[in-house]
Amino acid sequence: MQVGYKLAAEAFGPTELVRQAVLAEQAGFDFVEISDHYHPWLDIQGHSPFAWSVLGGIAAKTSRIGLATGVTCPTVRYHPAIIAQAAATLALMSDNRFVLGVGSGERLNEHVVGPGFPETVPPRHDMLREALEIIRLLWQGGYRSYEGKHLQLRDARVFDLPDEPPLIAVAASGPPSARLAAELGDGLFATEAKADITRHYREAGGAGPRYAEVPMAWAPDEHTAAKAALETSRWALTGWKVMSELPNPVNFEAATATVREEDVREKFACGTDPERFLAAAQPFVDAGFDHLVMQNAGPDPDGFIDFYQRELDTRIRQLTPAGTGH
Repeated sequence: MQVGYKLAAEAFGPTELVRQAVLAEQAGFDFVEISDHYHPWLDIQGHSPFAWSVLGGIAAKTSRIGLATGVTCPTVRYHPAIIAQAAATLALMSDNRFVLGVGSGERLNEHVVGPGFPETVPPRHDMLREALEIIRLLWQGGYRSYEGKHLQLRDARVFDLPDEPPLIAVAASGPPSARLAAELGDGLFATEAKADITRHYREAGGAGPRYAEVPMAWAPDEHTAAKAALETSRWALTGWKVMSELPNPVNFEAATATVREEDVREKFACGTDPERFLAAAQPFVDAGFDHLVMQNAGPDPDGFIDFYQRELDTRIRQLTPAGTGH
């Protein structure tokens, strides 16, 4: 079991995110994971720095902790040739501590460059497949070209390549994307504790690490924690089908207008009771995930990291699947 810390790039500025990553390394986390967005989910979050610059700063300021994107869409806002170059550079800067997390993206971030975000899931998966093929091709070295239905590459070469390419973890929410993760990825990434996602991944031949985000909100009391999560993270209750489709923070404001504090308490482990946090992590372990990301929506990142180090680290790592058949 490896445990990561989620850098909430929609809630903090770039220098603060680097500081938190340094603190996470000192607290014993195995890796940090950062979202790669252009917009925050909600205006009240107030931030969305360029993830790749932040990761470069973290690589320079840390020596042990792993780095990961959670996740990058390499198809619309970025061309996969740019991501192939960026990931190779970051692998070199971090002494091969970087994992490239990729997914088919959200309209929230991808529509900003103009060409448009596909209206349905199948073409998004087709584009992701082509993007992964391009990235793998460029990491082989030399000048490369590619002619796909959606994406093209013309005589491109990534000159600075690590000895070993970064691991690629592919985000999945159902059978098609889980099979894609097994076929073209080195690992799996998900946000829901669904055993069928890891099952489809394994059945398709996937044998790599399986990442998942565990929703938490630490504060000195449960109400303060739940209130903070309601204000800044209620978008997480909309579900992936909604999260991938809405174009702007104002749309998420409208879509979550009726979310209540009690709804947040059902999704997030709130307060200071270690047992509640362990209970939130257990379903992800039961579902077959072995790289758990602590996603704190509480108002005090330093307090959460200290709480994790004192109360959770050893116990989270000791979690095993409940029951049989896992």
